[in-house]
Formats: sequence, structure tokens, C-alpha cells
Amino acid sequence: MSVKKIVTAALMSTVLAGCAAQQVYPNKGVTPVMGFPVTSNDTPYSSCLDKLADTPANNLPVFAVGEVSDKTGQIDRTTNSTVLTQGVTEMMISAFAKTRRAHLVERFDLRIPLAEARMIQQGLTTLSPEVRAPVRASNFVVMGALTELNYNILSEGAGLYISGIGAGGRTVIINVGLDVRVVNSQTFSVTHVSSLQKQVFGYEVEANVFRFFGNRLVEFDAGRIQNEPLQLGVRSVVEMAVYQIMTDFLGLPGVPGCAVEQTDIQQAHVTRTKGD
Repeated sequence: MSVKKIVTAALMSTVLAGCAAQQVYPNKGVTPVMGFPVTSNDTPYSSCLDKLADTPANNLPVFAVGEVSDKTGQIDRTTNSTVLTQGVTEMMISAFAKTRRAHLVERFDLRIPLAEARMIQQGLTTLSPEVRAPVRASNFVVMGALTELNYNILSEGAGLYISGIGAGGRTVIINVGLDVRVVNSQTFSVTHVSSLQKQVFGYEVEANVFRFFGNRLVEFDAGRIQNEPLQLGVRSVVEMAVYQIMTDFLGLPGVPGCAVEQTDIQQAHVTRTKGD
């Protein structure tokens, strides 16, 4: 087939496809499929932060949230992206806002506020430089990092397959760790430190049937995978860290059932070692 015929055939296919689309679909387009509704992005610890707002308080402290970075160094090699969220700072700002017992000032990304201030000084805005309000100082700065992502703390399962028919299941537990500190803005002293971790659970159940019919292999698979969202685990430790800052550091009364779970892993290890 000549090049001219190939080009003509391609153009005809395009025209026919366009005509077919106009005949099959409505003139105004198709109605998009609507899935689940938008919801609030809460964790099991969000209610603990919300209940702090019921505590009477005056002279609320002013917090600035600095960088809370991902220092786990974990990269997903299949997608060449980070495994953990890079928005931990924003999560912490949202957590402080849920308490309604702290004032927040921006220190993490000052590009737009500083640009706005320069435009005011240069008379490029409708606001006169003489009436510009002073920048509010912070009392404390919160900084930290995601410091742990440990795989296969526990991985177990069982399965039985005979002649291509069988079923199995497995569970996996990993954990994420967060270290944060509160710095006094005037003295630069570290006034509070928190180190938290959360285990994340997932499970998978599957059933498989393999059969040969003549020279064809027919396969039937059924299963279910349900994992606790990893980033939800990160948000959970962030919210618990903020809860500790508001209660253990600032002295607000704790909410029943919201205290961090204490572990005795190290003590158990020491006791076992002494017994050996």
C-alpha cells in the first residue's frame, strides 16, 4: 500500500470516528459518574482535638508551624515517588486549627505574604503603607520530621492450593514514627519534645480456581484487600502530637479516652534479658 493510500485511510477513519461519536453520545456530552461524597478528613483522634475547644481559656498562645519533613528516605521504586506524604506540615496546621485553642501565624511559606508586604510598601496596592498592621510575633515554633517507616513488623498468612484450586489469606503490619519539638520563639529553647509511632494494619484474602479446558487455561480469582490508609496513620500521629502539646505542654485538661497508649516494650526486653 502506498503512503498516499495509508494517509487517506487514516483520515477517513478519523472522520468516521467523529461521526460515530456524534451519533452515539448526546450533544451536550455524557454525564460523569459521581462516586462517594466529599467528607471531612478526620482521624479517630480528631474528636480529641475538637473537645479541647470546650475548655475555657484566655490569652491563647501563638504558634508557628515550621517544616515537618519526611526524613524516612523511603522511595517507591515502581513509581519513583515518596512513600509517605510530603504534606505533614499542612496536616499539623490543620490539627492546631481543630483545637481552636491556639492562634496560628504563617512561617512555613512566606513567599506570598512577603510579596504582598513589598507591594504595599511600594504603593502598588489599594492599602496605604501607613495603615499596614504589624506582623504578629509567635510564642512557639513547632518543627519535626517523620523519622520511621518500618515494613514487616509482622507478616503472616496461610494458604492451601490443590490442583489449581485453593484459598489463602495474609496480614501485614507496618509502622510510622514522628518526632516533633516545640521551640520558644524568644529564647530558642526547646520546651517540649514528643516521639510517637503508629502501627498500620492490612489484610488480604483470596481464592483461586485454575482449570484447563482443552488447550485453554481458565482462571477465576476472587478476593479482598483492605488496608488502613498509610497517610491516615501519618495524620493520626500528627494529631496526637498536637494533642500532647496542648495538654502535656500547655496544661489544658485532657479528654477522657484520648491519652496516648504507653508501651512497655523496652522494659519487657530488659526483663527477658535478665532472665536469660
